[in-house]
Amino acid sequence: MAAAWKDPRALLAAGGLALAGRVALGKLREADLTGQVVLITGSSRGLGYLLARQFAQEGCKIVICARTAQDLERAREQLEAEGAEVLAVPCDLSNRSSAEELVRRATERFGRVDIVVNNHGIIQIGPVDTMTHEQFQEAMDIIFWGTVNTTLAVLPQILERRSGRIVFITSIGAKIAVPHLLPYTCAKWAQQGFAEGLRAELRKHGIRVTAIAPGTMRTGSYVNVSVNSKKQAEFGWFALGASLPVISMSAERAARYVVLATKRGDSQEVLSPQAKAAALFHGVFPGTMSDIMSVVNRLLPSSTGKAGDTALSRDVQDSIQSRLFNAATILGRTATARYQNQPESTQAVEGNGLSRNRQ
Repeated sequence: MAAAWKDPRALLAAGGLALAGRVALGKLREADLTGQVVLITGSSRGLGYLLARQFAQEGCKIVICARTAQDLERAREQLEAEGAEVLAVPCDLSNRSSAEELVRRATERFGRVDIVVNNHGIIQIGPVDTMTHEQFQEAMDIIFWGTVNTTLAVLPQILERRSGRIVFITSIGAKIAVPHLLPYTCAKWAQQGFAEGLRAELRKHGIRVTAIAPGTMRTGSYVNVSVNSKKQAEFGWFALGASLPVISMSAERAARYVVLATKRGDSQEVLSPQAKAAALFHGVFPGTMSDIMSVVNRLLPSSTGKAGDTALSRDVQDSIQSRLFNAATILGRTATARYQNQPESTQAVEGNGLSRNRQ
C-alpha cells in the first residue's frame, strides 16, 4: 500500500478525488436563494450594483439603496431592464430612522427581508495628520453605524422566523491597518468585530452571518473617494492599486464569490490570493506586518500637514495629464464606466447636505 503512494498517478488520482469531494460538499451546503428578498446597501454602483445583478440571477428579489436618488434610479432602471424585480430606496444609513424606514419599505413591498448585505462605505485617503476629527466621525457614522442601524432594523423579523442571512463586506483593511487609510481602517475593524460577535450570538437561532474581506477590486469606485494632502500623488497610488490586474481582482469575480459565500453561509472569506496571504501573515506575525506597513508608509506621499484640505478624486483625476498613468489605469477607468460610477448628481436624499461617497 505504501508503495502505491509513491506512484505519481496514484497521488494525482487521490488529489482529484479529494478535490471532487470538497466541491460536492460545497454544493450540498449551498442554499437555494430563489424567491428570497435581498437588501443590498450602497448598491447604486460598483460592487453593490454588481451584487444586485448577481443575486437577481439567483432568482432573488432585490432592494437597493444609496444616498443619491438619481444614481439609484439609474441603477434600478438598468437592473429591471435585465429582468430583476427591484425596489430602490434613497437612504442615509448613518441615520437610524432612515435605516428603519428602508427595512419597513422593503418589508411592505416584498413581505419580508431574507438577506442583508452591508456593502456601503466611504474612503478617505491621506496621512493621519491631514485627517480631521470630522473625517474619522464620518467614516464611523457611515461604515460602522450604518451597518449597525441596518442590521438591527432587520434583526427582529429574521429572529422571529429563525431564518436569514447577514453579510458584511468588510475589507483587507479590517485585517491589516493600511497607511493613509486610517479612518476607513478604524471603521472596518469595528465592522469586522460586530460581524464576528453577531455570528457567535445568532448561530443558535438559525441565522447565518458571513464576513467577506476583499482586497483591492476593479470596481471603478476609486474615482469617488476623498483625497487629502498631496492630492495627485495620493490619488495616483490608490488608482493604480484599484486598476492593475496583478494587484486588484475583477469586481465581477468578487461579486460571484460573495454570492457563493452567502449561499454556503461561510463564516469568513478573504478574496484574492494576495489578500489571503497578507491576512495569514498578519495573523501569524502581526508585529512584523506592522513593521512592513511602516516601510510602505515611507514610500507613500509625504504630508503637507494641512488638515481638512480635501478634494474628490474624480476632480484630481481630471488634472493628471500622463499617458503612462492613463494606460496603467485603463482597467479601472473601464470599470468606472461599466459599473455605474459616473459622477454623482447633486440630487441627494433631501436634507442630507453634501452627498457622500459610496463603494
